[in-house]
Amino acid sequence: MGFVKVVKNRAYYKRYQVKFRRRRECKTDYYARKRLITQDKNKYKTPKYRLVVRITCKDIICQIVQSDMDHDIVLACAYAHELSRYGVKIGLTNYAAAYCTGLLLARRVNAKFGLDYEGQTEVDGEDYNVEPDDDGAAPFQALLDVGLRRTTTGSRVFGALKGACDGGLNVPHNDRRFPGSKKGEGNQFEADPEVHRNYIFGGHVAEYMRHLKEEDEEAYAKQFSKFVAAGIDADGLEDMYSSCHDAIRAEPNKARDALELGNNKVRSAAAEKVVKPKSYKKAKLSVQQRRGRVKQKLMARDA
Repeated sequence: MGFVKVVKNRAYYKRYQVKFRRRRECKTDYYARKRLITQDKNKYKTPKYRLVVRITCKDIICQIVQSDMDHDIVLACAYAHELSRYGVKIGLTNYAAAYCTGLLLARRVNAKFGLDYEGQTEVDGEDYNVEPDDDGAAPFQALLDVGLRRTTTGSRVFGALKGACDGGLNVPHNDRRFPGSKKGEGNQFEADPEVHRNYIFGGHVAEYMRHLKEEDEEAYAKQFSKFVAAGIDADGLEDMYSSCHDAIRAEPNKARDALELGNNKVRSAAAEKVVKPKSYKKAKLSVQQRRGRVKQKLMARDA
């Protein structure tokens, strides 16, 4: 038997330190978080704001978060399932929905703080950075926080970033990771605004819908069943997202419908009934009642 090097011995395990819980759950990148929230010491109580983008299996979450000494404070938030109020009831996790969610968050932040930055009203896919007004207040600045998600070219987190920038927020960025960006001469990244605009309005989804419908009608009916039930085809996607952009700008803080739940669910007739909660606490008995119970038990035992 050859020589075997001991890599993990008793001394290793005695000094092993378990990672933080949220790091084990792949929720927080503490290495990046420390650099995102650390502020100069001479800027007392001037926090760095973060544009937090998290993508789940059924939803997209965008938040503006401020870090305090022992906890985080969410100043504003927007969710993809709220897009049903603005006309987008299906396809809530694609790139176009991420753009709409970022736009909704930006309009809510500007409305909350009374900032007059309209952003990019004509969506053309070009890179846009808000220009500060010399006479008025500066635009709201936030740093993109993607967590532990891979920042690959065309990722949906950059769709939310683009929506927030077009909505009037100042998020430092460049266009090297937007859809269609690729290396050109001298290894310099060159963006393609036409491809990016196509993604913002769901053109990539429409293209796949047309392809699947031609190749396999049964697979199309199965995969896009909710689109078919809603009466939306490949040609109607751009109009749906365009009208959503206009509705968000018109009323970013639109109230939820009386029958709408948080995640596109509707209350049923049974759920509307008021159910009296059960009480598991017994009522207290008086002295006379307790003596009467004892007397009854003694008489029943003697009988």
